[in-house]
Formats: sequence, C-alpha cells, structure tokens
Amino acid sequence: MRISIITVCFNAEKTIENTIKSVLSQDYNNIEYILIDGYSTDRTMRIVSDYYNNINVIISEKDNGIYDAINKGIMLASGEIIGLLHADDEFYDTNIITKVAKVFEDSPKLDSIIGDIVFEDDSNQIIRKYSSKNWSVNLFSWGIMPPHPSFYCKRIVFFKFGFYNTDFKIAADFELLIRFLKIKNISFIYVPLVIVKMKLGGASTRGISSLLTINREIYKACGLNSINTNYFKLYSKYFLKIFEFIHIK
Repeated sequence: MRISIITVCFNAEKTIENTIKSVLSQDYNNIEYILIDGYSTDRTMRIVSDYYNNINVIISEKDNGIYDAINKGIMLASGEIIGLLHADDEFYDTNIITKVAKVFEDSPKLDSIIGDIVFEDDSNQIIRKYSSKNWSVNLFSWGIMPPHPSFYCKRIVFFKFGFYNTDFKIAADFELLIRFLKIKNISFIYVPLVIVKMKLGGASTRGISSLLTINREIYKACGLNSINTNYFKLYSKYFLKIFEFIHIK
C-alpha cells in the first residue's frame, strides 16, 4: 500500500529540514513524499534542494494559501492513502506510517482514521495532548473536530466528495472533516496512536484575531453543511481545552 505524505510550506527555513528528516526516517518502505512550497523568499528551497533525490515531488510556486497548496498535493498524489505533515511538525516516532498502513491493510473497506497529536514548547517538552479518543461527529456543532494532522484518508474520497474549500483562511480542515465524516458519512475509526508532534502557535492559535476568525469560519462551515450551532457553543469549547493541559501535567 502506497501512502502519500504531503508537506506544504512557506518561508519555513527554521523547521523544514526537521520535517523532511522526520518523513525520510520512517521505516515504511512505500511512502510517496510530496512537498509544495508557496514560493518561499528565505532559505527554505535551498534546504529542500539538499534532499532533492529523496522527495518524489517538489513544487515551488505562488499559491492561494495553505489549502490551495494542500489541494495541489492531493491532485499530484498517487498513493492509496493521503496524510499531511506540515512544515513545522514532525512524526512522533519512526514507525508511525507502518502502523497507519497496517490499520488500513487489516480493514480494506475502511475510508479513514483519526488519532492523537501532542504539542511541544520551545524546549521540546510535551505540554498538551489532543486526542480523538472521546470524539464523535456530534461535537462538530460545538466547533470540536478530531486533530486534523492525525487524519489519514483514502485518496479516492477526495475525488468523490471534494477537496479543501479555499474560501476559508483557517477552517477549511474543519469544513472538510464535517463534509467527509458527518455529511458524507465516510467510515473512520479511532486509532490510539500519537501520530504527530507540533509546536504551539499554528495558524489557528495566533492570538485573539485568529480566534475570532476561526470561530467565524467554523460557524460558516457548520452552516454550509446544515449543522445547527451558535457562538455560545463554539466558544465553550475553550474551557474543555484546559483539561488537555491538565492531562499532561
């Protein structure tokens, strides 16, 4: 089973090498690695060029944002399964893709999986765990989705039900997961596996402006998919996040 891993990046000279090494260190022997760069102006592509022979597809051109770049990667992918690893993230261990592949091989009719991720601080200490263990599709109306970097899905599903909606700046992943997991009812299972380790400070966690933007977009995504919600429910989810930190402590 071929698994396509897509990395999208823009001006990621500080982190891109670790991300690339994380993919190349996986012990699974049938990975297609696709890197889509948004025409970086720093040293990102110079670093990428050092790994030219180890990356199946490299594109560096202007795009319309992160989700446009992801869509390009999906269009180019040839693997049966697609997963994402962003330019400031790393796999939790060297055998992650082997474990992901086994789940799909053991369940040939399965469309997708969700798992767990962890967040690290600048000293590489894990300070938060974001788990899909107790997640259900009913939580979409509260603005709660499974951790997107833990989502692995058959490529055919994207071509059947659509790609990331580039009208969204931050929450296209939320909209896609609603569409796939709830509206189109594709099959998925929770896998008790920490798949990715991330640094705090992603696009959806950068201050009050991003918080307001993402909740407006989540509200819009719910509306597009006929999910009843309100802003009280959407902002209530932040109280639950406290327990993710307490769990680590």
